[in-house]
Amino acid sequence: MPVKIRLQRHGKKGKPYYWIVAADARAKRDGKYLEKLGAYNPNTNPATIDLNIDGAVKWLQNGAQPTDTAKAILSYKGVMLKNHLAGGVRKGALTEEQAEAKFTAWLEEKANKVEAKKEGLSKAEADAKTKAFEAEKAANEARIAAAAPAVEEVVAEDAEASNEEE
Repeated sequence: MPVKIRLQRHGKKGKPYYWIVAADARAKRDGKYLEKLGAYNPNTNPATIDLNIDGAVKWLQNGAQPTDTAKAILSYKGVMLKNHLAGGVRKGALTEEQAEAKFTAWLEEKANKVEAKKEGLSKAEADAKTKAFEAEKAANEARIAAAAPAVEEVVAEDAEASNEEE
């Protein structure tokens, strides 16, 4: 039975949410699956990925083939690297401790990159808010300045009308 690691679509129209599953290649896209490995939410920035790394590595070692998108997600989370390191351990090129050290170092580096991206996005959002606030403030001041002469004219007309009545 050929097994694929692929995405199973959930969520509503225009707001997709995916499960990452190991499924028979002949099964329907959203049909029966063998094991749920995680979830992927592309609606957030950066995308939220919850993944059982060890389960995915087990399926890869048993011959499951990931689809292109699933392979990109697995690479992003380090599953492909862990599978590669496990192959090195089996061949004797690495010890288990060396492979684990390399994997944890890679995870830390990746976490730093993701954190830097989140900080950059929050800073850009804050900058956009301050610029919008300044632009709105300038527009309000211009509107008040434009309305001031009209108010003075109305006050002057009222004063003239009251003078004529006397």
